[in-house]
Amino acid sequence: MNALDKPQLIAQFSSYAAHVDTAILGKAYDYSIKAHGNQERASGEDYFIHCRCVATSLVEWKMDLPTICAGLLHDVIEDTPTSQETLRVEFGEEITRLVLGVTKLEHLQYSSRDDIQAENWRKMLLATAQDIRVIVIKLADRLHNMQTLGFLPADKQQRIAHETLALYAPLAHRLGMFQLKGQLEDLAFERLYPQEFKELEAKVNAMLATRELTLKKFKDAVGNSLSNTAIAHRILARSKSLYSIYGKMQRQDKPFEEIQDALGVRIITDTVSNCYALLGIVHTQFKPVAGTFTDYISIPKMNLYQSLHTTVMGPGGELVEIQIRTEEMHRTAEYGIAAHWRYKTGEHARDAHLEEKLNWLRQWIEWLQDLKSPREFLDSLKTDLELNQVFVFTPAGEVKALPAGATPLDFAFAVHTDIGQACVGAQVNNKMVKLDYQFKSGDICKIITKKGSAPKKDWLMYVKTARARSKIRHYLREKGIVA
Repeated sequence: MNALDKPQLIAQFSSYAAHVDTAILGKAYDYSIKAHGNQERASGEDYFIHCRCVATSLVEWKMDLPTICAGLLHDVIEDTPTSQETLRVEFGEEITRLVLGVTKLEHLQYSSRDDIQAENWRKMLLATAQDIRVIVIKLADRLHNMQTLGFLPADKQQRIAHETLALYAPLAHRLGMFQLKGQLEDLAFERLYPQEFKELEAKVNAMLATRELTLKKFKDAVGNSLSNTAIAHRILARSKSLYSIYGKMQRQDKPFEEIQDALGVRIITDTVSNCYALLGIVHTQFKPVAGTFTDYISIPKMNLYQSLHTTVMGPGGELVEIQIRTEEMHRTAEYGIAAHWRYKTGEHARDAHLEEKLNWLRQWIEWLQDLKSPREFLDSLKTDLELNQVFVFTPAGEVKALPAGATPLDFAFAVHTDIGQACVGAQVNNKMVKLDYQFKSGDICKIITKKGSAPKKDWLMYVKTARARSKIRHYLREKGIVA
């Protein structure tokens, strides 16, 4: 990546935060250069280049001033003699807290790599519960580490790439940072499966010319069908990442040539009502594929993502996936939570509902803290980061989004802790089911409770969510049933 020098970094920041004093940004830049001195990375480059690259990503994501300063300084406590007290005096409490949030724990007190990894994640997530920007800095740090992975020994490359695929990419996805998720996945894919990566890259490149022509024809056809409307819109072609194509090939057990929705189009408009109006026009002009319509506007994903999804038959018989969204939804889809730190002026105040939107993340982090064993913590983290969801309804029509594989016990605890603890059975679609039943989207679930009933130890085998697991373990520990 092209790291920005100090004038460029300041200029790019000022382009979206014109009224903010950038003196401290210049100071952080110079301080980081001096603190890292003659340190080098495995590539032989000055260590400070890494700090510049992290800050460059944060500016590209339009983060705020303290976050970018912390990106420049993120390794000074861990890798230089600088103390947190010194940093606090020089840069204040907010920037120091962000730097401490991404600083790794000392390794000496842990007996295994799993313990070290779990405790570092636990520490970072605790810091994230206080300030979500900690995760954003850590993701920018991991992106540049993955971009320069080739200079490390092969075993270390494999370990870091695997961790990126298992934890960092799903975390970016969970935070709605889809562009970053794709970058991290493809960088890890290249290291972990080099042969498959090369073969797929060659096939995609070979198809690109044909595909671009097909996409252009389809975009033109969509454009023509919308040209008679007064609805403001723009049309973008979308290409899937190599790893997402590879994942689909594995799941469907199909060769690349048979993957049908490698073609994608986005239609961006100005209002929610126009999203639905455009959907109606598209379905009138092109034959929709049955069972492919999903409305993530009325029921957003847990990571704030909103769009209408539909797949239609293109002019040449090809299947094309269409996503319809507003400009604001598009920004959120590209940058996720990072989109909410954009500086806005005048009538466009900063998102007043951000805290509310991020509440799920804070709750989830609190539940994870209740897991004692490092292995259980990491396994639960990986499960909860998976974003394949099912939508399950209460008898009153309220919808609960749960991870794929969730059971009635997960649903009961999602409704209320008291209902979860008193659960003795469940009806799904008016039929009694076992407590290990795995939901499908659209299921209607009624939880049957009994006064005086209590969680059982074997429930831990049936639950998928950190919330349910945490609540069950808490009860069992209080009763002395588990340690």
